[in-house]
Amino acid sequence: MVKEVHGSGGYGMLVGPTSSKAEIELFRAKIKARPTNYIAQPTLALSAVPTFTQSGIAARHVDLRPFVLSGDQIRITPGGLTRVALKEGSLVVNSSQGGGTKDTWVLED
Repeated sequence: MVKEVHGSGGYGMLVGPTSSKAEIELFRAKIKARPTNYIAQPTLALSAVPTFTQSGIAARHVDLRPFVLSGDQIRITPGGLTRVALKEGSLVVNSSQGGGTKDTWVLED
């Protein structure tokens, strides 16, 4: 995965394994023109969970953003924000790109 350094919301990025040759070549030209504007990271293997969609229940990729409280001690709260990629096969979970959120329940310590 290659991202713009100052990008946000899932914009200005290339997910290599799912990109076409034309998309890769376009990004290659952008990187060559301004290499300091981009960073690379491994493409994560996001979990998939059952999700209600317009056509019924289907697997969609998700990521969990836990909440960490920092003060005299560091504490991780139960649950967090689960973001879901609502487009089939997508790894982009940002709400600005059509992603959504799911409830995250913690049933036991």
